[in-house]
Amino acid sequence: MTVKRIVFIRPGETDWNKQERWQGWVRTPLNELGVRQARALAKYVRNIGMGALYTSDLKRALQTAECLAEQLPFKPIPDERLRERSIGQWQGLTQAELRTWYPDDYATMLQDVDGYRVPGGESRADVRVRVNAAISDILNKEQNETVGILSHTTAIKILLSDLIPGYDPLEVALSNTSVTTIRRKGDKWELIAADDVMHLENLERRAAPELETKA
Repeated sequence: MTVKRIVFIRPGETDWNKQERWQGWVRTPLNELGVRQARALAKYVRNIGMGALYTSDLKRALQTAECLAEQLPFKPIPDERLRERSIGQWQGLTQAELRTWYPDDYATMLQDVDGYRVPGGESRADVRVRVNAAISDILNKEQNETVGILSHTTAIKILLSDLIPGYDPLEVALSNTSVTTIRRKGDKWELIAADDVMHLENLERRAAPELETKA
């Protein structure tokens, strides 16, 4: 059986999300709202026919996956390749702080968004290599029609832009616990729904701030 649908899921909110701080690989836990978001998401995913769930091994992702697992008949499968971008010495900073404290480095990054490697961290190109390796392995071995991928903003947007012809990752923001679904059409993938947060109903939600385009 071939995977016909991929459901991309972002973890619930952390305090650093709320403060718009870059988290990278830091072990930030879900805050109270993030746990409530994850539990609301769990009630939704139990009805979408997902046969397997692969998750980043970062704490905020694992906590979200644990909430989902309470409503699923299988255990999530951690994969470190689904982590967010490692941002090295920029970890914990906001974009405003980066622009103030590292103006030259920040300007260099904006000139080479994909190739710039954060000091002590990764470039987007580095992330692209590992997340594509992960999704390739999953698609080659998975026997379920619908597969969940619980990952992070940068990783998900890179996968969407690589899988879907003409997809612009800047067109759609990704909120905490948002669901973005693609399906296979012939030998290509197409976007079905992006940043779906209907399951949150009246719960607060926020998307990761987009990278500013001007230095």
